Amino acid sequence: MKTIPPHRRTFAKGLLAAVVASAFSVLTPAFAWEPTKTVEFIVPAGTGGGADQMARLVQAIVAKHNLMKESMVVVNKGGGAGAEGFLDVKGSKGDPHKIIITLSNTFTTPLATGVPFSWKDLTPVRMLALDQFVLWVNAEMPYKSAKDYIEAVKKAGPSKMKMGGTGSKQEDQIITVALEKQTGAKFIYIPYKGGGTVATQLVGKHIDSSVNNPIEAVAQWRAGNLRPLCVFDDTRMPYKEKITKDMSWNDIPTCKESGVNTDYLMLRGIFMAGGVTPDQVKFYVDLLEKVRQTPEWKKFMEDGAFNQTALTGKEYADWVEKADKLHYGLMKDAGFLAAGK
Repeated sequence: MKTIPPHRRTFAKGLLAAVVASAFSVLTPAFAWEPTKTVEFIVPAGTGGGADQMARLVQAIVAKHNLMKESMVVVNKGGGAGAEGFLDVKGSKGDPHKIIITLSNTFTTPLATGVPFSWKDLTPVRMLALDQFVLWVNAEMPYKSAKDYIEAVKKAGPSKMKMGGTGSKQEDQIITVALEKQTGAKFIYIPYKGGGTVATQLVGKHIDSSVNNPIEAVAQWRAGNLRPLCVFDDTRMPYKEKITKDMSWNDIPTCKESGVNTDYLMLRGIFMAGGVTPDQVKFYVDLLEKVRQTPEWKKFMEDGAFNQTALTGKEYADWVEKADKLHYGLMKDAGFLAAGK
């Protein structure tokens, strides 16, 4: 039997190792990028509201299921109707360790204030869901339908009844103005820092109604403190599990069913700073998809009656572009545009 010289055996082993390593790298792709320090998850709104609750749930799910090596911390930067948070991320160009959850103030804040920011300064990552809006009143009040309440507002006279909402010249006030134009009712609009505060104020009867998101008022509804009158959408919410003894989200009529032809859906989406790489974006796209598959997320979606539309890539960017144009029209009609817009 012919003996292979030592130097040839060494060469053969090296060649075999290189072939195996190459094959393994093809079959088992590693993450091209992952965070190397704590990820700052910015909420451009106050604590307790829908965006804050969603961000903190994502943080909790990532930690519980060990979905990434580094930690994630939620930071509220709601000053200037969210401008504080948006400008922070805009000024962090190329930094992949910051993400921001957005709501309609992505569009409304620059239009209303003239702050030098556009969603195009950021990098779209993923739409997590679309949020509904519900007309709420205190459960001790006699109103059983949106029609009953609107008639009471009109009977009380202009600027007698108080509508609470998050921020000024943002989605809650836009809906309120649309409601006024559709019905002829006139409200005193009272702005608060977050949806959680709005719900608390309504329970305390400091305001007469609100247009909170479902997740922002579900606890007070379940406790019997608030009553939903209608949802601002053209179809009822699909969730049929009872929230109270006798009502589910699906039992809430649309505002159109009550003769109020007003509808509005709000983005719950994730962006990064501009100037990040495709690999960095992909990490968060994949991370958030893992979050969406957890039982905790699925329960949150149902409890909060979310529209579970989820988009990424060009589809997401195209949706945001259309939403930007829609909000320009809404803000213009409401007289909320800043000078020069």
